[in-house]
Amino acid sequence: MSQCHLILWRHAEAEEGFPDHVRALTERGHRQARQVAHWLKIHLPLEPRILVSPAQRTQQTASAFSRHFETVSHLGTHARPRDLLQACAWPTPADPYTLLVGHQPTLGETAAWLLTGEPAPWSVRKGALWWLTQRERDGRPQLILRAVIDPELI
Repeated sequence: MSQCHLILWRHAEAEEGFPDHVRALTERGHRQARQVAHWLKIHLPLEPRILVSPAQRTQQTASAFSRHFETVSHLGTHARPRDLLQACAWPTPADPYTLLVGHQPTLGETAAWLLTGEPAPWSVRKGALWWLTQRERDGRPQLILRAVIDPELI
């Protein structure tokens, strides 16, 4: 097994309002998205496959990094960790890098499940990303938390 990378990116700060799926990024949210996108462009060695929730705020967050992404309807605000992992065929994706732009609580629950094997209500801050790497060590799969990036610290 070669290494594969899953990057979970929570949408940046969005306006309050209803309906939920049309909430847009705030000015601060646009800044957060640009900061994290810049960090990704520096650190990603290859263009990732990008899967994005259909919500406006996730679309805007992803657009700060690339205009080439797939909108996946079942990655919306009610998605579950299994939906995310199924969408990117984890742990054996076709692409070595997958960037998934989505929502809480699903992203935190997904990170908890992958890292501990148990569901837990972990929180991923607005605009932040968690980079997980799956590799083989001594003939066994191993998951590494490669980075947690908060836009306020970039």
